[in-house]
Amino acid sequence: MNLETDAVPMRLDDLESWIQDQFVHIPELVVRYVQFGDNGCRRAVLLFMDNMTDKPTIENRILLPLFRYEGAEATPLQAIVAVGRTSPTAELATVQRALFAGNAVLIEEGAGEALVLGSPKPGGRSPDEPTSEFAYRGSHLGFVEQLDDNTAMLRRYLPQSELKVEYVNVGRRGAVRAAVIYLSDVADESVVSEFKRRIRLIDTDSILNIGEMMEWLEERPFSLLPQFLITERPDSAASHLLQGRVAVMMDRATGALIGPATFMSFFQTLDDYNSRWQVASFIRVLRIVGSFIALYLPSFYIAALSFHYEIIPVDLILSIGRTRERVPLPPLLEAFLMELILEMLRESGLRLPNRIGQTVGIVGGIVIGQAAVEAGIVSNIMVIVVSLTAISSFIVPNPDMAAAIRLIRFPTMIAASIFGLVGIVVSIMLLVAHLISLETLKTPYGSPFYPIHLPDWKDTFVRLPSWMMKTRPVAAQAKQLIRRKGRSADDEP
Repeated sequence: MNLETDAVPMRLDDLESWIQDQFVHIPELVVRYVQFGDNGCRRAVLLFMDNMTDKPTIENRILLPLFRYEGAEATPLQAIVAVGRTSPTAELATVQRALFAGNAVLIEEGAGEALVLGSPKPGGRSPDEPTSEFAYRGSHLGFVEQLDDNTAMLRRYLPQSELKVEYVNVGRRGAVRAAVIYLSDVADESVVSEFKRRIRLIDTDSILNIGEMMEWLEERPFSLLPQFLITERPDSAASHLLQGRVAVMMDRATGALIGPATFMSFFQTLDDYNSRWQVASFIRVLRIVGSFIALYLPSFYIAALSFHYEIIPVDLILSIGRTRERVPLPPLLEAFLMELILEMLRESGLRLPNRIGQTVGIVGGIVIGQAAVEAGIVSNIMVIVVSLTAISSFIVPNPDMAAAIRLIRFPTMIAASIFGLVGIVVSIMLLVAHLISLETLKTPYGSPFYPIHLPDWKDTFVRLPSWMMKTRPVAAQAKQLIRRKGRSADDEP
């Protein structure tokens, strides 16, 4: 039998041959034949995975009502079993996916269809604070691996009928359930349709995590810049939905994929709106300055020492010269060596257990840096430059954008070593040109700076008071641009 095209057979004998063919060497599958009704006039088979299905539901809500049923009339199975979530299907492929999702399947002889009974085993990880998005104020809940639990958390933040959840299966072999989530009265239909169209075009065996799905949905997959936001916090996802954006979530994945995204959205956090607007504005500026330092400080150091040492004060250049007397490497190789060591320390700290990883990162950085200086491999100034660069990269709140900045830093350093400040200026121009050429779901990546939309500037480099933000960002492509009436600065609260 062809799994992709065949329908549920009318005869249970034919179904048995399909079971033996598709579930060979799968001992977890339980096949239970039952006869019910007046004098056992009706015959059915119950299928479920022993280690994935809730046993009390099977025994008390499915089997017990069947055995107690004594009617002779053809009462639908939905009216007999005591399971809240049921869905009929006539496709064998759907039956197989339902079984591997932890559901039970009841098939009556002669019906020509199967009844999927929602009975997965409860469990899984309890919601806790996500490690990649720490919140010092506000909610500390994070998404978990169960899609139903994640959508339930979103509904607690947005308890309204306009919050729509559309499910779709992704992948041919290991089909995973995904959900497209949006506010129907706020999100633009064209954005929702484009999101769903790209998901339907995914043609692969299986997708195991949300980052892999992001690669399939991106318009420019070879760009280093991330084109979708990923958040593990339900309050952050709800905030983006209120702006008119669309979220995609997957079963077995803890993140929500948010689009459309802009460059500035990667420097905003929900904690910005839990702080005084003056403090949040200062932190926003600090992030932008920090990202610029993380991207170009080593390049400026290389360019200054290689071509433009006259711009350095005399006392400082003499001090740098004394520290570099024993260094045999040119500035580019010196910077590359320290940056690669830093990246290896960062990666090893992530892969080791938390306490050991922190110790390796701190002790390793101190020991290796001191040993490299004493051995004359690098200079003291280079250690300071690389340390400032690392600290500045940590201030970027989005890990995908922080990783992109670290990668872009290397070709910029090469350009600075060949062309000096001219190479840095050209690299900045190329980066800006690439940035404004990107689009996410037909939305300009550089919005609201390109194209210019001044009303949205109040929530970019700085954050003005919340009561002044009367409109949703244009980049979100919301149907309802006005989100609150607001008040004037002279109004009494």
